[in-house]
Amino acid sequence: MGENNYKDTLNLPQTDFPMRADLAKREPLFLEKWNQEKIYDKIQEKSQGKKPFILHDGPPYANGNIHIGHALNKILKDMIVKSKTMAGFYSPYIPGWDCHGLPIEHQVMKNLGDKAPEYSLDDIRKRCRAYAKKFVDIQKEDFKRLGVFADYENPYLTMSLDYEADIIEALADLQEKGFVYKGLKPVHWCGHCHTALAEAEIEYQEHTSPSIFVKFPVKKSPVGVPGELFVVIWTTTPWTLPANVAISFHPDFEYSVLKVKGEYLVMAREMVEKVAKTVGFEYEEV
Repeated sequence: MGENNYKDTLNLPQTDFPMRADLAKREPLFLEKWNQEKIYDKIQEKSQGKKPFILHDGPPYANGNIHIGHALNKILKDMIVKSKTMAGFYSPYIPGWDCHGLPIEHQVMKNLGDKAPEYSLDDIRKRCRAYAKKFVDIQKEDFKRLGVFADYENPYLTMSLDYEADIIEALADLQEKGFVYKGLKPVHWCGHCHTALAEAEIEYQEHTSPSIFVKFPVKKSPVGVPGELFVVIWTTTPWTLPANVAISFHPDFEYSVLKVKGEYLVMAREMVEKVAKTVGFEYEEV
């Protein structure tokens, strides 16, 4: 027996595990095995009839590859759903995608370039649907790669005809109940895209606004002071002052009455030092 054959004389456990982990190579194989064996479907079948726990998936935009924000969002949701499943709940997870909106339309128009005016609105809508479908499929595979268990065969898409029909039915129901009305409201408007902008689509430029302190005279003083009493407020929008009708006080804040040059001022106690330093006055607390 050669010296290299001693290991053959030992009764050691046998394993199919490779000597090297090679996780980067093996992880996709694990995911593919789970997919082939339909692990998600089997989990849902086994959990049928148990107390439900439903996580409603806020949909990402179908307008590009996923980034760290998508990963954080989906991984945290996946952890919650899996933990609830392991705790004995029926927790199906239906992924969704937002297929409407300015980002998709903007990218399609950008791709068309100078030829955009040559296309009809129907053609542009079809291109928007195709563009959204492309990134739904791309993001779906990326989420699978993250190990997120979900019913990827039956996602909800805001551009699906059934989904759009439900929206119209809901709007009709609101109309019948008298909740829909026509009025005037200022909105942000994109001159380039000729459409209203949502708050989430607005990027605000950093800007330092001038601010002022204003003292409002109190008609009927709730505290006994020998002089005129004022309430001090701070604002960056002085043009709204003529429309003011009241001053609010926070029930959990403490307020101080200060004597300043013969007048009495009411302000939040924790702001006294800062205001005195900013405005440059000396005071005596009453």
